[in-house]
Amino acid sequence: MKPAALILLCCGAGAGAGLTQAAERTPFQIRCEDTISKTISVLSTKSNGFTINNQLPYRALTLKTGSIDGRSETLGLTVTRAQFAATMGGPILQDRVSGYECVAPRVEIKLNYSPVLIYVGNEFVPGSCGYNTILEHEQRHLKAYMDNLVRVEKVVRDALNRRFEGKPLYAPSGTAQSALQHEINSQWMPFIQAEFDKGKSEQAKIDTPAEYARLANTCNGEIREIVQRRRRR
Repeated sequence: MKPAALILLCCGAGAGAGLTQAAERTPFQIRCEDTISKTISVLSTKSNGFTINNQLPYRALTLKTGSIDGRSETLGLTVTRAQFAATMGGPILQDRVSGYECVAPRVEIKLNYSPVLIYVGNEFVPGSCGYNTILEHEQRHLKAYMDNLVRVEKVVRDALNRRFEGKPLYAPSGTAQSALQHEINSQWMPFIQAEFDKGKSEQAKIDTPAEYARLANTCNGEIREIVQRRRRR
């Protein structure tokens, strides 16, 4: 999925002639491309850390995941959500002859996950083998989120650089900033969300039947015994 370019490079006399040939640039293009600052696209990531909650029983965690079907229990849960925001601006030059303007977009996109909350069922005493095993499993989810954040940052940065290429954008006078805003909102925000969503497949790889079987049999069967004892209540 690649964002489409919604801001068209000039059309019409004065602003559009010779865009495909550098030697035929108009005086307005020369002024735009050679005198105003180049496009800057900056992405920054921020990790907000994580906290551990050991107050809820595993049945409450199971309800949170919607998997209370008698076949599986959620003993631990890692909760977060993608957050991203964009700010934009840039210097603008206008050409009265053609009725066009150019803008050197400065786009800053901030990416991060909301503070991660890791739940461990309160049936498992902090420091016990079962608790530590479940916590280690959930920390694998945490790492997958952080790895995805790094991947998303690279993908979006590369896409931004390809899109803007350090060149100004042209539009009818008075419309460049609104056109840039429209492109960011309608194309780049969905693009970024889709990239974050790709991380779900890595999360799913952690929660496999084989992994659940391993958890049940660790600590000399401690986890399995606690769950079975609670089921009988």
